Amino acid sequence: MAQLPLATEEINTQPACWRKAVDLAPGYHNLPKPGQRVGVIGCGTSWFMAMAYASLREAAGQGWTDAFTASELPLDRGYDWVVAISRSGTTTEVAKALRELRKRQPNTKTLAIVAVDQTPVTQAADHTVVLDFADEQSVVQTRFATTALAFLRTTLGEDLTQAVADCETALATELDPLWISAIQAAYLGKGWTIGLAQEAALKMREASLSFTEAYPAMDYRHGPLALAEPGRYVWMFGEAPEGLKEQVEATGAQWVSSTLDPMAHLVVAQRVAIARGQAKGLDVDHPRHLTRSIILEPEQA
Repeated sequence: MAQLPLATEEINTQPACWRKAVDLAPGYHNLPKPGQRVGVIGCGTSWFMAMAYASLREAAGQGWTDAFTASELPLDRGYDWVVAISRSGTTTEVAKALRELRKRQPNTKTLAIVAVDQTPVTQAADHTVVLDFADEQSVVQTRFATTALAFLRTTLGEDLTQAVADCETALATELDPLWISAIQAAYLGKGWTIGLAQEAALKMREASLSFTEAYPAMDYRHGPLALAEPGRYVWMFGEAPEGLKEQVEATGAQWVSSTLDPMAHLVVAQRVAIARGQAKGLDVDHPRHLTRSIILEPEQA
């Protein structure tokens, strides 16, 4: 029997990882408080999780929350907290942003959420959450991202019991053959699920070298809908805008949606990306040109 890709093994551990993150969250107290202004940063997958958390925090009424890719953090905006998400803890842009923030905004508190402690990112942060049980060997990031988001959702007061159960369902969901063979896919989100849509598209690009796009659902009608046709699919995270499903189906493209928690629906999309990459004969754990972490030379940083 062929050995499973590392990414598949890691994807399959997500329910257990989420449960552990949920159990850990109440024990952390060095976190942004309701009403405080917060910036959230990350790169790649971590940036998309930052987007989801920022939207959820604002929707929960906990205060102004912005998300940025780490290199674009506005250092003079005057946040009460900056939260950094970084699986490896070694990403140059994240560590640099935290160091620069400490110099220019010494009153801003910083929190790093990582899988590895004692790294440049944790050393540059005031406080650290280490989710080492969710670390990964595959370059393609899956369980750390969702586990970090599960932790953050719990700190906002969400009960993730159903989300964890939905994740179990996601792992047992049969994959439609079209998802593996489609010419092109578009992923859509609304509010916090825009970050999930971006992440699903990134997984497809990384693991299967496929052409994919992601959009806010309401914006999909403003041009991208022209690409919809038979042999393609449009994947919606969360509740769709009224009438969009019918518009997509009228093109002949497949509409994909789910009643699962959107984070669990992302797990299905992760599985699709890996399956598509395998079908193309790719090394899904080591996508071409990619490494586990982007570490730049000092003069480049």
